[in-house]
Amino acid sequence: MKQMSEYYGELVISGKKITVKHTELEQEKLLFYPENPRIFSLLRLNSESEPSQQDIQEQLEEMEHVNSLVQSIKANGGLIDPVIVRDIDFVVFEGNSRLAAYRKLARKDPIKWGKIRCQILPHDIDEKDIFMLLGQYHIISRKDWAPFEQAGYLYRRHKKHEISALNMAKEMGLSEQRVKQLIDIYSFMIDNKICDSQKWSYFDEYFKSIHIKKARGLHIGLDNAVVEKIKSGEIANAIDIRQKLVPVLKIKGNKKEKIIEKFVEGSYTIDDAFEKAELAGATSTLIERLSKFKDFTAEKDIIDEITSMNNEQKNKCIYEIKKIKSNIDDLAKKLGM
Repeated sequence: MKQMSEYYGELVISGKKITVKHTELEQEKLLFYPENPRIFSLLRLNSESEPSQQDIQEQLEEMEHVNSLVQSIKANGGLIDPVIVRDIDFVVFEGNSRLAAYRKLARKDPIKWGKIRCQILPHDIDEKDIFMLLGQYHIISRKDWAPFEQAGYLYRRHKKHEISALNMAKEMGLSEQRVKQLIDIYSFMIDNKICDSQKWSYFDEYFKSIHIKKARGLHIGLDNAVVEKIKSGEIANAIDIRQKLVPVLKIKGNKKEKIIEKFVEGSYTIDDAFEKAELAGATSTLIERLSKFKDFTAEKDIIDEITSMNNEQKNKCIYEIKKIKSNIDDLAKKLGM
């Protein structure tokens, strides 16, 4: 493979111009960055000790996007975007997945894939600037981090570097409220020892609802109950939080407290609680659908559109309306109307 010419350039991080060296390095000399949000969410959350370089390689190789990178790099004959490395210790701050893909290729052809394109940062670069660089790449520019990884990044910048939610919101182009929410959700998951990124959407739903927010202040055991029901699989899907738990919390009257109490103590599953809420008068999905259908058939725009159709289209509508009318007549008889 042709040797790459060395040259110098600049990276702008937080308004600061940082000189970087463009070159090739032996990929064997490079080290994965354990604080990288993707690596952290894969390995560091489940262990207090730092993972080995081999652990990181093995975990990254199991990820679908790394195997896609292997094919892309192989087809291109090398990297399009170089990895970003700190001088002297050669820690890869940006491009850990690319390094993992390169090493997978190198096992079959160590000569062809022995060297990798790099941008080398000064050895004394501030860690705050490193985290800012990662945010610029993955939240602002590429937006390729999953919400769980984004939240972990914001959480550690807030806790470790004491960057305010407001400042991070300005940097990342997010609202301050959303940054705070992401940090709160991540913190809640860590406190409850839930390290599975696949469960992120459950807690995102849990923290979004104003009804749940109010109930959490009134019912001390609600958080623990929901966490255990998610861990056990009783709450099988994230949407169950919105479609089953929230209706329980929206009930009016005395029955609401009893249902919530039994849900929290474990006497009711989420399905039990939802069923009781339906019977107690929570707005059911069925009633909502009937109401929407009623409104749909009364909309002036819909009526105008049907009446202005050509004869072929109008006849098709008449056929469907007769079927609907027949079904409604049958239902009305069964209800004693």
